[in-house]
Amino acid sequence: MFKMLTTQLTGLYQRILQTEEENIEDAARLLAQAGIGEGNVYFACFDEFQAIEDNAIIGAAPFKKLARWTPDVALTDADRICIFTRETTNIAAIELAQYCHDNFIPFAVVASDKASDDNVLSDLAYVYISLKVRGGLLPHPTNLAERVVMPHLLAGLFVYEALKLSYDEMVDDDDDLGEDNAPDDTPASPFA
Repeated sequence: MFKMLTTQLTGLYQRILQTEEENIEDAARLLAQAGIGEGNVYFACFDEFQAIEDNAIIGAAPFKKLARWTPDVALTDADRICIFTRETTNIAAIELAQYCHDNFIPFAVVASDKASDDNVLSDLAYVYISLKVRGGLLPHPTNLAERVVMPHLLAGLFVYEALKLSYDEMVDDDDDLGEDNAPDDTPASPFA
């Protein structure tokens, strides 16, 4: 059973990368605009995806320039938001997306459903990333018609880590450029 779980998760991660790699890069670029600029980066995480924001803020490798989002945060057009939601019918996620859209605040959405005409979040988002999760990964041990192991959070964390890798590279490159352009007050080494 554990081997089957590993195989199914590996397949899920590969499907995400094969179809969403460009969108993950675009989302990282979008967030890096605030990471490099004057705004803040926010993750609006709904339901079990709250674990992604917690990991990004208090985890071993925090997400640079990420501020904790609450519905009371006064967002500006310099800020960038990434909405994580299992279902694209989540009312709070749709309301936030509509607010951002109406106020010209660029945002990305990470959700289980694929982009479609019926998917309001994919229509509103600047960048939309599908987790490719259609249901449980494994058949139930006693009822084979039922599927178990709902991998929404695991897929969300995978996308988060991929997004963070690209984001860190972009933000770190900008930091390096700033350092290269700064005047060098270091005396020349006599050994050079």
